[in-house]
Amino acid sequence: MLKITNKHTLNLKFLRFFIIPTILVLTPFFNNIQDAKAGLEFQWDQDDSYRRLKWFQKENKKGFKNTIYFFLRPSDRRADLLKINLAIPKTFKSTLSNKKINLCKVKIGGFEGRTKCLEDIPADFEIKTDESGLRSLDIYPYSPIPSSKDSYAIVFKIFNPRKSGLYQFHSFGQPKGESFSSYLGSWTIVID
Repeated sequence: MLKITNKHTLNLKFLRFFIIPTILVLTPFFNNIQDAKAGLEFQWDQDDSYRRLKWFQKENKKGFKNTIYFFLRPSDRRADLLKINLAIPKTFKSTLSNKKINLCKVKIGGFEGRTKCLEDIPADFEIKTDESGLRSLDIYPYSPIPSSKDSYAIVFKIFNPRKSGLYQFHSFGQPKGESFSSYLGSWTIVID
């Protein structure tokens, strides 16, 4: 009976010697599991009038240089657009300049290709800031954006804010023949 307990004690020492260091060495490699992207967006207050639009960004880390594509797909546009207004969240503290904003016809990437601008659309950009600190971007294309089968994108080339979080951008478009803008949808950008 004494031999059996000594044998178990020897086996436990042997396992402690090999298994515990192995676990300690491999633990840092499992740290990247957090980077898995879930295809789920959660809204606190689900509203029937909320319309989620597609977007793509090249870098989501705070403070990094980033390119953000705000897509306007054919299903997002009901008519030709004369003007696009983009409401920028107050907490999105990043420097915007007209030189770093672009409107283009875009090829939306996926498994077989990357997202890229196919053709630049000439437009005037106007960044407005009101008394409360809210910013908005008005885009006036030289010719109306058609409601065709092509996708378009508003492209920001900026540095991400230093504060991580969710940032919701709202877009409004003025259709051809109308004197007011109507709601197109919203983009929710994630900065880690």
